[in-house]
Amino acid sequence: MTRADRAVPRGRLRPGWLAPLTLVLSVVGLAVSAYLTFEHFTDNATLACSIGGVVDCARVTSSAWSTFVGIPVAVLGLFFFLVTLGLCLPRAWRSTAAWLDPARIGWLTVGLGFALYLVWAELFRIHAICLWCTVVHVVTFVLWIVVLFGQILSGPAVEDD
Repeated sequence: MTRADRAVPRGRLRPGWLAPLTLVLSVVGLAVSAYLTFEHFTDNATLACSIGGVVDCARVTSSAWSTFVGIPVAVLGLFFFLVTLGLCLPRAWRSTAAWLDPARIGWLTVGLGFALYLVWAELFRIHAICLWCTVVHVVTFVLWIVVLFGQILSGPAVEDD
């Protein structure tokens, strides 16, 4: 057996910005989702957002659209970003598991679809926008773009010598 035959793939070559950027975005999304979850369960007691205009976080976060199949949307966001954080940890980016890349982009695609549904609800059903929710929606979109292009720009596996 030659040395080349014994080589073990170490993983795909990733752009240097990919793991740190997705980690930071995941943490931001998790933090805002945690804040919105706290506010949901305290009846928006300390919600830092304007009230009474087009931007009205309280109206959005207390509307009938603030739950999905009986689960608070904020809790779903918290769960989404916990899983996203796990998928975007530097260790996950270094993993050689073939299922991770499709799982990562698939998970973010589901999250993006749900974010678009929530934007639709804000604009056409609630007629108000929540700035905190918008942060979550933008972070989800940016994560999707970053992961998509990061995976496209990733090179083939590197082998040990």
